[in-house]
Amino acid sequence: MSGNQLSGAEAFVRMLAAHDVKHIFGLCGDTSLPFYDALKRLNHGMTHVLTRDERCAAYMADCYARVSGRVGICEGPSGGGATYILPGVVEANESSVPIMAVTTDISVSARGRYTLTELDQEGLFRPLAKWTRVIDRAVDIPRTLRAAFTQMTSGRPGASHIGLPFDVQKDPVDESEIWADRSLGSFPARRTGPDPEAVNRCVELLSQSLAPVIVCGGGVVLSGAEAALERLANALEAPVATTVSGQGAIADDHPLAVGVVGSNGGVPATRAIVQAADLVVFVGCRAGSVTTERWRYPAPGRQKVVHIDVDPAVIGATYPTDGWLVGDARLCLAALADAVEAAKPDLSQRSLGRAEVAARRREKFEAFMQLAGSDDTPIRPERLVHALNEALPADAILVADPGTPCPYFSAYWLKRRTGRHFISNRAHGALGYALSGAVGAAIGRPSAKVVSVMGDGSFGFTCGEFETVVRLGLPITFVVVSNACFGWIKAGQKTGFGGRYFSVDFDRTNHARVAEAFGVKSFTVADPAALLPTLRQAIEYPGPTCVDVIAQPLHEARAPVSEWVA
Repeated sequence: MSGNQLSGAEAFVRMLAAHDVKHIFGLCGDTSLPFYDALKRLNHGMTHVLTRDERCAAYMADCYARVSGRVGICEGPSGGGATYILPGVVEANESSVPIMAVTTDISVSARGRYTLTELDQEGLFRPLAKWTRVIDRAVDIPRTLRAAFTQMTSGRPGASHIGLPFDVQKDPVDESEIWADRSLGSFPARRTGPDPEAVNRCVELLSQSLAPVIVCGGGVVLSGAEAALERLANALEAPVATTVSGQGAIADDHPLAVGVVGSNGGVPATRAIVQAADLVVFVGCRAGSVTTERWRYPAPGRQKVVHIDVDPAVIGATYPTDGWLVGDARLCLAALADAVEAAKPDLSQRSLGRAEVAARRREKFEAFMQLAGSDDTPIRPERLVHALNEALPADAILVADPGTPCPYFSAYWLKRRTGRHFISNRAHGALGYALSGAVGAAIGRPSAKVVSVMGDGSFGFTCGEFETVVRLGLPITFVVVSNACFGWIKAGQKTGFGGRYFSVDFDRTNHARVAEAFGVKSFTVADPAALLPTLRQAIEYPGPTCVDVIAQPLHEARAPVSEWVA
């Protein structure tokens, strides 16, 4: 082929646009100059979001992908930029979220000469991403981008990394090579369906079961399988529980919705539903340590297991399986629902159903409301969750950091609609996720109100991104649970190490004043009676807001974390 010549940087930009990319999150550097120049000059229809940190750029791309269904793109320069972007890549990859991290690099011709910022980028990213390549020749740019998008969005979605050396960005590429399958810019792409014989085996098990329970992981929401799940649950009269990442698979007000189960966000009332089952169906869920409370619920060998996942390596990794389906969650659940509806199983002997779910939910929320109505100070976390239940619209998106916010909001914040409305970084649980991730969520779904809830430990990780929020004018509400400690660790020191607290406490920061310095409209709340009206004022304000809540420390609270409750 021959035709017009593009520079490598121009070809890279054109290939991103050909895959229907709309937003890029990133941070400039010396090795990125040709790439940035191409972004400036070309008419590509993409928006570049300048961030203040490469890790934050990756978290933005992650949450953007989760709420928009598009591949999230983040980028940074060589050296420190490549190492800083890693946490977001590994979080997205382990959460089956397709993001592409583009790190520019020193010139190929400069390798091995002690060049500033030189490192083995492909070796660095190989164990952490689903797919990685450093492009050594400009002519390979188009085919590498096509391979990356195929890898990210096909099979089990995941993160990719591309290294783009400085001289490769300047070398020529034939324009005729610029083509792409536009559908690969969204996920899941090229879905795979289940084996019909395996479907029949699962239907047989479900028909024989007297007490089936479905446990949904993040794969259900990632695949858009909510409607198929509801069909199957209704056909079986089977309770549906979720993991932290699976929230939104079923609306919390559905009569078969159990809520979150497991050691983070689960409570004894929800665990009881899993314990009472004779068959547990895991869907888009790895059945890992948190969901199963270290593989105790369900009990191995006592309860049958059906496992459904797009990744065949997941099935049988943690539990022996009596039935399995390998494929996209939406296609698998639809096939099961069709077959169960056709089989018309006898449900008259079922021991689990809507009545049991309703009783357990009453038990759970009666205990919650006793604390949520408390006027104690510092403000109880339950009161904060209850206030946000009252203040937020049904289509809101809440991004929660993994410390204090995650268990409370997983257990008690009501998701009244299906789909992605709750996000927490459950794969590796790094602090600092919620503030920057909320930026990606707000850009990915601008019609929804986005709220970011973080501990004060997390606030210190990423508060510099308030400048990004103000510059973009994003109407995000940031809530800081202020208790002047790394609460999760302090609670662990209390319950597991005799209350020998060490190096977990720090001085209280006036978070409202810090946010105000960036231009964020801010409030501080210490009085429980002022909490709901202040949150409503912040949520209704047309620009970014911050509410600093003086809250009860986690080690003094009654968090829905099973190891602490015990």
